[in-house]
Amino acid sequence: MDKVRVSTLDDYNDWLELAREVEPLFGPMVDDAAFREGLKRAIEEKIAWCVEEPDERGHTAFRGGIVVSKEANEILWLAVSRKTRGCGMGAALLSEAIGRLDRSRPIAVTTFDDTIPEGLPARRLYRRFGFADSAAAGLNPAGIPTVTMILGKEGA
Repeated sequence: MDKVRVSTLDDYNDWLELAREVEPLFGPMVDDAAFREGLKRAIEEKIAWCVEEPDERGHTAFRGGIVVSKEANEILWLAVSRKTRGCGMGAALLSEAIGRLDRSRPIAVTTFDDTIPEGLPARRLYRRFGFADSAAAGLNPAGIPTVTMILGKEGA
């Protein structure tokens, strides 16, 4: 069973490994000093959660992570390792993040637009949680078209 928990600096290298895996879709991150510092800051500020599960040897393995901005009420980054996509870990992370953000205000996330086949699973996940397209967000650092999705206020 997967477990979502607040990330610690002990997870930092696992985050970088996951970031390297998703760089073709997200753009360069691991070799970017600003990304590395931002990640460390997010972990230290306890606005980064990760999900883990036992691996084939029974050891706990890092499988994905999510970072939010409480000030902007926004999901900044969400990724799950290729090995475990489609197993509910993204949903567990998203649920945790939404629960930690302010539901009396709209929650934003920037993700792939609907022309990107590799981004369709993420879009389906966000839609399942009630997010809807709000505005085109331009190209991400990998040159892929993105859109801002919004989860409206609770009860709206």
